[in-house]
Order: sequence, then structure tokens, then C-alpha cells
Amino acid sequence: MLIVDAVLETVDTTGFSLWPVADLPPSRLLALSHRMSLPEIGAALAALAEYNSQASDDDSPVTDAGEQIRRLLEAEKVIAPGGLRIRRTDNDVTVSPGCCCGLEDWREWLDVLTGETPWLGHDPSPRIEHADKLIRLWADGGEEATKAPSARPIEIPVDDLVGILNSVRDAMRGFLSLTKQWAACHVPSLAVDLATKLDEDLAISAPLPSDYGQARACWCAAASSAKSGAPNVLRRA
Repeated sequence: MLIVDAVLETVDTTGFSLWPVADLPPSRLLALSHRMSLPEIGAALAALAEYNSQASDDDSPVTDAGEQIRRLLEAEKVIAPGGLRIRRTDNDVTVSPGCCCGLEDWREWLDVLTGETPWLGHDPSPRIEHADKLIRLWADGGEEATKAPSARPIEIPVDDLVGILNSVRDAMRGFLSLTKQWAACHVPSLAVDLATKLDEDLAISAPLPSDYGQARACWCAAASSAKSGAPNVLRRA
């Protein structure tokens, strides 16, 4: 069975008191979905706030949830360390995003349909190999790897990729729905702005192609549009 999760790297929340957070170790990959508890939503938002809230020397310490979320909203673009974690349960292989990979770029997996390779991070450095109608994915062994790839790759039919990404999108929409609930409770005056910011910067709600054929047709149209300077709406919200 293939399981693909949108994951966010957690941070150390020891002593964090601005809102309730789940007791999770730092640097864990937290799967985002409708199945999260509200304390897990709190932990995810604490991570996003730490990564993106740029305080200056003149800023006073943050003492309430509203101020922390306002600083997050002021980020030019929300960065979400993480990405897509891919697990094959029948051979117990997991490929996790490497360091410096960002969940905000998850739609770059669509590039695989045209034979390209998305940035998957380093240390480890996941590796993708294109093989006819399959992609083979190793946990390590990419360009910046310090060791040879593992002997057991995960194989994914290219025709299945669009469906997989639509499932990822559904999970992220579930996370966004729970975030709206969380914000209505903890920062009601900022709830709409927070949901809109995360939706746009993490490219959550914009539609994806429904199948491989439509995806290829859309990419042909996107390539044509690129020549005229139009944006690629499939990859960014």
C-alpha cells in the first residue's frame, strides 16, 4: 500500500504558552490532514510562526496569540519546512523530504509528468529516476547524497501521480478547515486572514488536473502561456 502525506517539520515547543500545542518532539514530520487534533493544529501553527515570524531588535517579546499570528501574516511568503512523505507499507520503505525542502512547493511534483525532477532536499537527498511509465524513488542517493541509494526504491506509475496529488490536496484542505476552526477560537479577528494566507502561500485550494491526460493537456497549455508571460496556475494558487 502506498501512503503519501503532506508533512511539516515540528519545532521545540518547550515553554510555549501562547496557545495549546501537542507534546511533540522537535524535528518530527507532522502529517497535515482533517484527522489532526486541535493541539496538533496548534503545534503546526507554532512551527510556522517560528519559521516565518521575523522579529527585529526593537520588537518586544510576544505575549499573546494574536501578536504571534499577526507576525506570521506579515511574512512575504509562508515557508513550511517539510514536503511530501511517501511510504510503501508492503516493503517498509519511506522516502521523507530532506533538509531545505518546503511544503509550499508541493505542486512541483507535477513536473514529474514532463520528465523533470522536483527539489526534494538534502541530508538525506531523495532520488527520482524516470523509467518509461514509472518513477522510482529512493530515500537517498540524489545529487547531494553522501552514500549510494538504498537497494529498495518505491515505484509509482506515472499515471497514478495526479490522483496521488489530488489526495494530498484533499488532506491539506482538511488541515486548512481545522485551522479555520482553531483560529475562530484563539484569534477570531484574524481567522479569515490566516486561512487566506495559508491557502495562498501553501497553494492548497487551487484545482489540480483530474487525471494524467488532463494534466498533460494543461501542461501543453501552460507551456504555450509561458511563452507569452502568463503564470502557471497549476503549480501555484
